[in-house]
Amino acid sequence: MEEREEAGRYPECLVRLKTHYHGLRASEQRVADYIIERPSEVVTLSVTELAARAEVSITTIVRLCQAIGYKGYQEFKFSLERDLLGPLPNIRGEINPEDDLITVKYKIFETNRQAIADTLAILSDEELKRAVDAIAAARLIAIYGQGGANSVAQDLYHKFLNIGRWACVAHTDGNLQMMCSSLLGKKDVAIGISHSGEMKDIVDALTIAKHGGATTIAITGRPRSPLAEVADIRLFTASSDTIFRNDYTSARIAELTVIDVLYVGVALRNYEESLENANKTREATSIKRCVRSRVNVYGNNSE
Repeated sequence: MEEREEAGRYPECLVRLKTHYHGLRASEQRVADYIIERPSEVVTLSVTELAARAEVSITTIVRLCQAIGYKGYQEFKFSLERDLLGPLPNIRGEINPEDDLITVKYKIFETNRQAIADTLAILSDEELKRAVDAIAAARLIAIYGQGGANSVAQDLYHKFLNIGRWACVAHTDGNLQMMCSSLLGKKDVAIGISHSGEMKDIVDALTIAKHGGATTIAITGRPRSPLAEVADIRLFTASSDTIFRNDYTSARIAELTVIDVLYVGVALRNYEESLENANKTREATSIKRCVRSRVNVYGNNSE
């Protein structure tokens, strides 16, 4: 089975580079490419040496380090060196035409596992806590998703309803998102889910919600995106792609994991009530299944 050895599992520094990559200047992307391809070499280089090899200015490198969350090159290099010291398992290779089904299975599972591991590395604990605080205190929770994020938005709505957060809506239509946001106020929360962060309807809806005083939360894979810019709270995900499966596919896995954390975090704020409501909703759906079973057996629902 073919495997890539490059840098093994992308550690935190390289995950940050990949996550911020699309929002970087061309010169910064050139430095990022050099670092991603040669991480073991970069930790031995001074900022002057790296600038010469990447054919950019020292200022560009410092600006890049700051853009991905470090104070400067030395802090970035220390973090990169620390990550490279740890055991890093190999990433499975790209899916090839000659791969058999078993190989495809392992590569897809590894890609999804990698998305979760990389998201864990970049997901801010502080931002996560702020999100849970805001949602737990919200009068109304509005969740927006479109395209592939439809199912993620609906899943989060389902989870919140399960624990009794019935003052919650999930909209996947642009007009409904705008109508809903226009009614939100200071006690409300609007959550926008978009891997690219460029879904105009969702960006517009969060902008309207923020203008009305609502707390806005973005779940996105692009830190420098319109959605991230308009959000008060930013929860970033990471993903990778293979042939037939672009990064939006593994992004869904990461997004679903993030919303699980939000759901459980909110539930634990009022554990007893959440547990009671979860039991009620579970019992209600069980009764429905029993009634449906009787109809199937007897042809009606009478005694």
